[in-house]
Amino acid sequence: MSDAAALVSHVRTAFSGGRYPGDAFLIGSRDGCEPSDVIGNFFGREEWWAIEPEFLDAHYESLSFFSEAGFRFFIPAYLIADLNGRLKTANPTFHLTHGFRTSEYAYPGVTRTFVRRTGGTALLNPRRYGAMTWQDHARYRLSVFNREESAAIVGYLQHVRERDLDSLQTPDIDAALSMFWLTRATAAPTAAELAAQVQEEQEFSADLERKFQREKSP
Repeated sequence: MSDAAALVSHVRTAFSGGRYPGDAFLIGSRDGCEPSDVIGNFFGREEWWAIEPEFLDAHYESLSFFSEAGFRFFIPAYLIADLNGRLKTANPTFHLTHGFRTSEYAYPGVTRTFVRRTGGTALLNPRRYGAMTWQDHARYRLSVFNREESAAIVGYLQHVRERDLDSLQTPDIDAALSMFWLTRATAAPTAAELAAQVQEEQEFSADLERKFQREKSP
């Protein structure tokens, strides 16, 4: 089995327990009509493993507009399509690494040269997000992945890095791995822990309902 084929199997196994969030919970932004127009194409697609790579490529913008739940559910489809060499436009690596590395460049303006910073410790947008940095935002968005899913993503990113002969994505991959993914793959809650929490909440809700009914009865 090739390295890519082994990783495909790894991704399938790690994400096999994912459940479709529901149409109402796929859209991550309500700014303008583009997010709903784009994500609407994924409504009812309850089996990510059955989506054709051509469909994913045609809707590459979705990776920017998914909610955290939508991103978590559909990202394995993009990873597998990429590992199989079937993506031409969509770039899942960018969405799994963007925001961790701080970069800056000098912009020669009329009054002075401005130093523009983005990613990492740079502020995202103080008017809207206050003191949130790009790194804070990236950590928040990507924290939805459990330990097994994170390990599969680490394998995918390392695979991409090994084949990044021009080092175009390597700096961002290295920053994301060292600052987030490697730790996430060993310390995040496991799939079993998430399932146990869901079960606990269901039992608690059922118990509350029984207590309510008992107190309501004469």
